[in-house]
Amino acid sequence: MTVVPLAIAINPSYYRWTQSNSTVHQQCHRRIRPVAIQAERKYPNLDEYYQKNAGKFWDKFYKRHENKFFKDRHYLEKDWGHYFSDDAQSTSGKVVLEVGCGAGNTIFPLIAAYPELYVQACDISPHAVDLVKSHAEFKDDRVNAFVCDVTVNSLLERIKPSSIDVVTLIFMLSAVSTYRMPWILQNIKRVLKPDGYVLLRDYAFGDFAQVKLENKNQMISEGFYVRGDGTCSFYFSEDFLSTLFFQAGFKTVDISTYCKQIKNCRKNITMDRRWIRAVFNNLE
Repeated sequence: MTVVPLAIAINPSYYRWTQSNSTVHQQCHRRIRPVAIQAERKYPNLDEYYQKNAGKFWDKFYKRHENKFFKDRHYLEKDWGHYFSDDAQSTSGKVVLEVGCGAGNTIFPLIAAYPELYVQACDISPHAVDLVKSHAEFKDDRVNAFVCDVTVNSLLERIKPSSIDVVTLIFMLSAVSTYRMPWILQNIKRVLKPDGYVLLRDYAFGDFAQVKLENKNQMISEGFYVRGDGTCSFYFSEDFLSTLFFQAGFKTVDISTYCKQIKNCRKNITMDRRWIRAVFNNLE
């Protein structure tokens, strides 16, 4: 596969809030110069350094937190249940590809809710894949978990072309630099059925976590931030995300930004959490 450069630019309008009276708007609207973070000299910029070493950082993350960091995502059945349900005319269950499976917080709620579902699951972290395979509910005839860096490795090495009904990207795409995102979409497109779907849930621009990172000068490229443990996160606008998928040959079926205020009584702060949810249809 060849890497196609991202044709959409992140312009200043991307940094404007839809709610002009938001206190977060006042914090984020300004541009903050990226902090000088130590990196190996062979990498021309910090973005590339953290992308090249993402596997190492995520493996350390899962060795530290094991399967205790993320909660099981039971909301997927409520939000997108009909995408996982069996087709009336089909004699077999659907096949789902979970990209960035982590410790299995998406996988195991799905196979419990849909007995005929089969899941192909991959992650950049070998330890995360080991956590999936050691899970009490793991079964070889329901789940195939394997290590794969979808920013550089072709999924066709492990999965047949046009064999996947649904791809799930749950807080995965944001961990990747924007210059690698088009490659990932081309990668999953090759294993997705012609009328297959991509279901995405991720961080939206203006999320409380982004505000904290920006205030700490942790931005390493436009909209892309590094956390203290070396893992990274991008924060999406609806326009950016829909354009990204459109250029990769997908149609936007549904997209929305979900906002929720969470009160931390111990620290006496209110957190404005923002997530983006979207469904995309393969046009080929």
